[in-house]
Amino acid sequence: MTEKSSVPLKEIAGLFLKLGIIGFGGPAAHIAMMQDEVVAKRKWFSEQHFLDLIGATNLIPGPNSTEMAIHIGYEKGGWKGLLVAGLCFISPAVLITAFLAWSYKEYGQTPAVQPFLYGIKPAIIAIIIAAVYPLAKKSLKTVTLALIGLLVLLGSLLHYYEIYLLFGAGFVGLFLKYWNSNRAFRSNCMLPLVALPTTAGTLLASSNAKLFWIFLKIGAILYGSGYVLFAFLDTELVATGLLTRQQLIDAIAIGQFTPGPVFSSVTFIGYQINDWTGAIVASVGIFLPSFVFVALLNPLVSKMRNSVLFAAFLDAVNVASVAIIVSVCWSMGAESILDWKTLLIAVLSMLILFSYKKLNSVLVVVGSSLLGYLLSLI
Repeated sequence: MTEKSSVPLKEIAGLFLKLGIIGFGGPAAHIAMMQDEVVAKRKWFSEQHFLDLIGATNLIPGPNSTEMAIHIGYEKGGWKGLLVAGLCFISPAVLITAFLAWSYKEYGQTPAVQPFLYGIKPAIIAIIIAAVYPLAKKSLKTVTLALIGLLVLLGSLLHYYEIYLLFGAGFVGLFLKYWNSNRAFRSNCMLPLVALPTTAGTLLASSNAKLFWIFLKIGAILYGSGYVLFAFLDTELVATGLLTRQQLIDAIAIGQFTPGPVFSSVTFIGYQINDWTGAIVASVGIFLPSFVFVALLNPLVSKMRNSVLFAAFLDAVNVASVAIIVSVCWSMGAESILDWKTLLIAVLSMLILFSYKKLNSVLVVVGSSLLGYLLSLI
């Protein structure tokens, strides 16, 4: 199947509903699961094109795994696919978080799920490694790209801002290609500029309008991980008195043990501020920019690949993206693999994934959660 061939909307919906339900572990894990589904199993994309989409996604603000889902849906089902993939991937997390938000407000505590997370977290490390391995082999085309990847990995481990590393790698790759080819910079090689969406009219004074604006703004400008999101929320909501710090901490906890995009934590926050209407406007506000950005960016990805200079830019961004995923995996491993039990789960998961490449990662997640629970009783 080629990148341009279409897929029935029902199949797109089924895939992303499943990923939205079992997608624990954050963006790196989500993208690993998508790679397993659409590259390894379904053959919807080549590894190169999937890498290009990862690179392009990392260059725009918003939740990366959600934007990857939207990219895939757009390419396989057009505008309808864009909406179906995005909504199906987001909806399970939003609905689960909304229920937990209601429960929290009614009963004042979050569910006790730590024993199950104990096993899931190390398994997610194995899933990421299994997915990033073929992508790394594909992205490391030259010694120069390998060196760029190592420098980005080092920068990421030293906590340099991801967007600087990505664009820096891209421009280094572009400059080196230009230098080696010694050609005039062609007029048709232009970096795509994506305008940030703006709201029309005057912002209404109601609390829901204020919430919508806050989350729309965050969704339109936020680069980085979910932890960067929580730093924004601390400034926008806690410092202004709309949310208590304890509620923010509990929102972070909810984001950790629910599947799907961590940005669904804003559903919890919106509910605490203004009940169901707050949950809805917060969720719509944070995710809306991603649909707009992908719709604008996706048609430009193939044009960048067909340009000699910007193919070099994209190759460097791709290897930088893989390096950052490796860095995230390292950090997650340091936080998740804490004793012999979690190490055992991670090693077993990795052996299974590399030995049985067609095995659905859902089984690994479920099995690891149960094993983690049993081991936690020892």
